[in-house]
Amino acid sequence: MSNTPFAMKLNHLSFPSHDPARTAAFFETYLGFAIAPAEGHWILKRPGFDVVIEDVQPEIPQWPRTFHVGFELPSRADVESLHARMLADGVPMETDVIGHERGSRFFCRAPGGVMFELNTRADASPEYRGTFD
Repeated sequence: MSNTPFAMKLNHLSFPSHDPARTAAFFETYLGFAIAPAEGHWILKRPGFDVVIEDVQPEIPQWPRTFHVGFELPSRADVESLHARMLADGVPMETDVIGHERGSRFFCRAPGGVMFELNTRADASPEYRGTFD
């Protein structure tokens, strides 16, 4: 796959936010992260990697329109359920649930402006299923 002579895994992602408490709560409420507040930032934990939310008040980060982070769910029913829950809670949605050849998905914005894609590969077209491993 690559010529890199060493093993590497994702350690963490870091996001600036002008409202780190609400951003951290989004990760906890909808994405299943555990919150560990620290001075000047929040550490959010999930098995395999962390997310760091940096407090950049009063600055409001400006994200490129299409920049996003994707998380995969087990099924389309899970995608639809999470979409409905977020919609009912007033999470800003970029799309409805989209049936796509690479799997169903939707896009939303977390507090702080980061866009998220929540998808499943369970219903991807056969020609794409072998490309996900």
